[in-house]
Amino acid sequence: MNTNNIGEIIANLRKKRSLSQAQLAKALNIGTSTLGMYETGKRTPNPEMLEKFADFFHVSVDYLLGRSKEEKEPYYELTDKEKNDIAIQAEKLMQGIESGENLNFYGEPATEEQKERLVIAIQTAMEMNKRKAKKKFTPKKYRD
Repeated sequence: MNTNNIGEIIANLRKKRSLSQAQLAKALNIGTSTLGMYETGKRTPNPEMLEKFADFFHVSVDYLLGRSKEEKEPYYELTDKEKNDIAIQAEKLMQGIESGENLNFYGEPATEEQKERLVIAIQTAMEMNKRKAKKKFTPKKYRD
């Protein structure tokens, strides 16, 4: 097992998700210095820690060990089509809100920026709900 390779893979996954070492260490409940030693190959994660990394990054332990070349997206991640459909639904919802009564914030008509933020918030909530539903209702045979 090439410990340096594991560290490089962990560091690449962390950077790809724009996380600092401190953020990842906090999320995994480990010390920042411990994470740094994993990434530099000075220390090797034990099997339980490898599973934590794999679960956090939604990859297999084999991927972390360098045995698998493919970083697999979780089955419940949304496709571009699903994201597009949600964006259309959010826009229609926003149009419905606007056509019913004027959209107001604290008694003042909503600005375009406020409306745009509301659409983004609605779209994000809808995407979260869709992911949760896919995770819950996908038959086991199609899961990772």
